[in-house]
Amino acid sequence: MTYDPSNIFGKILRGEIPAHKVYEDETALVMMDIFPQSRGHTLVIPKAPSRNLFDADPAVLAAVIPLVQKVANAVKSVTHADGIRLAQFNEAPAGQSVFHLHFHIIPAYEGIPLAAHGGGKADDAELSALARDIAAQL
Repeated sequence: MTYDPSNIFGKILRGEIPAHKVYEDETALVMMDIFPQSRGHTLVIPKAPSRNLFDADPAVLAAVIPLVQKVANAVKSVTHADGIRLAQFNEAPAGQSVFHLHFHIIPAYEGIPLAAHGGGKADDAELSALARDIAAQL
């Protein structure tokens, strides 16, 4: 399969669709997941076009992983999560629903199960507040 630039993350990266942005630099965009599996679910999206891990440039991966770690620490601090789940899906049978490489940073809370991937939409005001608070920790 090849990369299709019309995917929703490609549109967000081009500014065609709004997002609750946490951070952005020349390498990646960090934003809140609008269909979170838990409070504080954040996405790190490399700007370089690739469908997923299989076709990603190793240099892009090397540049983005330190940001993933930095964001995970900020999310854990802001949300007071008991742990962090890092997820990255490759192709539909593995759970990938947006075909642009991205990393999920999902806070885990003791005794609270994660919601389904792509479940209900979160409150925009809460996402904006979380984006602001996480950005302040970066």
